[in-house]
Parts: sequence; structure tokens; C-alpha cells
Amino acid sequence: MFERNLVTSTMIGRMSELWFGTAHLDVERLLSDWRWLVPNRMTLVARNAFGDLFLRDDFGAVLLLDVAIGKLTTVADSETRFRELAATGEKRRDWFAEADEQAAAARGLKPDATQCIGFSVPLVFAESGSRDSPYIVDLYEHVAFLGDLNRQVSDLPDGAKVRLKVGQRPVEP
Repeated sequence: MFERNLVTSTMIGRMSELWFGTAHLDVERLLSDWRWLVPNRMTLVARNAFGDLFLRDDFGAVLLLDVAIGKLTTVADSETRFRELAATGEKRRDWFAEADEQAAAARGLKPDATQCIGFSVPLVFAESGSRDSPYIVDLYEHVAFLGDLNRQVSDLPDGAKVRLKVGQRPVEP
């Protein structure tokens, strides 16, 4: 029993380090394909294993950029409050998908400081269903891809049919 708790404590410590260890990441690069949704200057506060970003605005509020579905939501009025809430089991589950991250780790999917867990079919598509096709991907590439994808589908109604065409991004004038 003690050994199991030690492993869990070690896993939580590793996850917390991944979540809040963001000083090495370039927030401008991460947000370059999200400026359609996040036009203002932001500071990166944390991120989860799936590439979602927690951003502090110039007023001190912390916002969650859910890269899977292209949604920006205020989660706390200050970084201090955000960190207090992030320590609770409910918010670790809701914001950091802790159980999903642990399940991925059990399957050998353990992203490093510049990686995250992506899915072969982006979760923004209803057909992607459950999170059954995860893989390790570069954080910058994943966040950029989903920013571009979510921008393209942002004006479509829920349930709209989408046909993907893979190719070079058009050059904007």
C-alpha cells in the first residue's frame, strides 16, 4: 500500500512540474495561430498534458485556452486564486485531465517539457468519439495545428459536416 501511494505521489509531482514548469516555453509562438481568438498579450501560467494553455491577461485574470475545441474561458480572477483552485482534486480533474493523463502514462505516453498528447482525429470533430487514439506530439506543432483548424471551423454551426483538405496554408496578403 505504501509503495502505491509513493508512485501516485511521484506521478502527481511529475504532472505538477509539467503543468506549471512553463518558463522555457515561448507564449507568442504558442499563440501565433490563435490570435483570431486571443488577440491580447498574455503570459503563460500553466498547461496540461493535452496542450491546453492557462494564460494570464494584463488584468491578472487567468484564462483557459482549450485547444481541442477552440474555446477561451476565464477560470480565475488572479494567478493566486488559480493556483489555489488548481490544487483541488476537482480542478485537477477538470482543467488538467489528471485521470486521462495517468491513463495515457500507463500506456507509455509521457510527454516531456516540449511535448503533449494529441489525438489522430482532433477532438473538435464529433466523429473522433473517445480519446482512444493518443500519441506524443511536439507542443508547438500541435497547438499551432489546432489553432489553424479551429479558426477554419469557428464560424460553422455545431454538427456541421466538414471535409478536410490537407495542403499548404494559403499565403495571406
